[in-house]
Amino acid sequence: MKFFVDTADVAEIRDLAATGLVDGVTTNPSLVAKSGRDFFEVLEEICDIVDGPVSAEVAATDSDTMLAEGKALSKIAKNIAVKVPLTRDGLKACKALSGDGIMVNVTLCFSAAQAILAAKAGATFVSPFVGRLDDIGSDGMALIADIVDIYDAYANFDTEVLVASIRHPMHVVDSAKMGAHVATVPPAVLRAMFNHPLTDKGLAAFLVDWEKTGQSILDR
Repeated sequence: MKFFVDTADVAEIRDLAATGLVDGVTTNPSLVAKSGRDFFEVLEEICDIVDGPVSAEVAATDSDTMLAEGKALSKIAKNIAVKVPLTRDGLKACKALSGDGIMVNVTLCFSAAQAILAAKAGATFVSPFVGRLDDIGSDGMALIADIVDIYDAYANFDTEVLVASIRHPMHVVDSAKMGAHVATVPPAVLRAMFNHPLTDKGLAAFLVDWEKTGQSILDR
């Protein structure tokens, strides 16, 4: 499973990318707005930090303008994935952009039917939002299972399932069990995945025992 980090905070991206565990980045207009910085400057900087796909979302709602915006965004760097909404116009733009060899992330997916259309439109990624489905009493992870099963049934579907709106580490674990290709994870959730009380307890005990030996590995 690939890990994308879901933020437009360049400092956060730089810190997490240093772990070697980050395969890409997803942004959206809300995340960029929080940064308070110029949209294109932020994206350029992120693309310099991360070699993998960096999702940048269009602002238009009609297909022609989405297509124009998508082409403009794709010129920022070769690893830009243009993000379009899962609407009729969005999929029309997706088809055109993917036909030009541009990576496309179709976002705001909430049903398996929508995911089928995204794959038909040539999306590089489809982003089902598990947390938002959970918020309304639906089962976000059931949607992931359905999409993975459908995509696996068709060899000509190259679209990767990018699990979005992740709220906690178990969303990541369950997605991995189901065979989802990518999890886009908020920085706090990715950091939480490192943690376990027994790891902390075990490390503390090892360090105490090592100190008793009076030795140093670096003295050799």
